[in-house]
Amino acid sequence: MALNRQEKAAVIEELSEKLKDAQAIVVAEYRGLSVESVTKLRQEARSSGVYLRVLKNTLARRAVVGTPFEALSDKMVGPLIYGISADPVAAAKVLVNFAKSNDKLVLTAGAMPGQVMDVNGVKALATMPSREELLAKLLGTMQAPIATFVRTLNEVPSKFVRGLAAVRDQKETQGA
Repeated sequence: MALNRQEKAAVIEELSEKLKDAQAIVVAEYRGLSVESVTKLRQEARSSGVYLRVLKNTLARRAVVGTPFEALSDKMVGPLIYGISADPVAAAKVLVNFAKSNDKLVLTAGAMPGQVMDVNGVKALATMPSREELLAKLLGTMQAPIATFVRTLNEVPSKFVRGLAAVRDQKETQGA
């Protein structure tokens, strides 16, 4: 189904809005994927916060003009599905993990602001921890000294109470 000029402008506008917050774009060929596979991929992408869309390459090229992803336009050839995410790792993880179990999805390239990546770069990006994982590790690291300090502070009155109980028990046994 061909899009008229207004619909094309709307698609470009929607994509431009997504690119404003984007930290990564991953493109892959989807030739030969079944509808069920694409539906499953879309569900995985949605749950990871990845905007996934099949686009005409000419529309995608127009949308990236003037953005930090403009250099990726050379790689926009063939039937492509675009994964766009605000988390630099999320799009790469979703598409690389899906490509492992489905050989019809072939990664072609990716980009971060100002940098185009080849397939190996996208795979390397997918192995990195996500933003949420890094924040959780940071929070755990920050909490460890505080938790130790609280346990140490709590130990002083606990030892005192145990000492008093021991003295009481000793006096009870001596007095009996």
